[in-house]
Amino acid sequence: MNPAENYILNQPETFRSILLHVKAVVEHTIPDASMKYKWRIPCFYIDKTPLCYLNVSHKKGYVDVGFWNSAHLTKHLDKMVSEKRKVVKSLRYTSLEEIDDIILCQVLLEAQSLKSKGFYRKEDIA
Repeated sequence: MNPAENYILNQPETFRSILLHVKAVVEHTIPDASMKYKWRIPCFYIDKTPLCYLNVSHKKGYVDVGFWNSAHLTKHLDKMVSEKRKVVKSLRYTSLEEIDDIILCQVLLEAQSLKSKGFYRKEDIA
């Protein structure tokens, strides 16, 4: 078993269920995506381009599905959290029931379509 799968399976319940569900949605929606273990968390890549990452905050009680290219995303920004982060935004879940698969799929597909875009928009760094 790879370290990314171990990360997921070793989480306490609620987090594990959320992570397994999100993993299944990512793999179903973006079949080219591969899960790697980077920065001690599961990260999905398309070829060598990062798509999203999964991070558990035990202290605050949520799972983040973070998007590196969120500076370019336009869909469901009202559902995304940027909390003290300048560029990365995430969909945040505290329970399995909170996950709206349609929203998650739409954001994943948009992130996939923007994979050639950089981390920042030029106006973000100007």
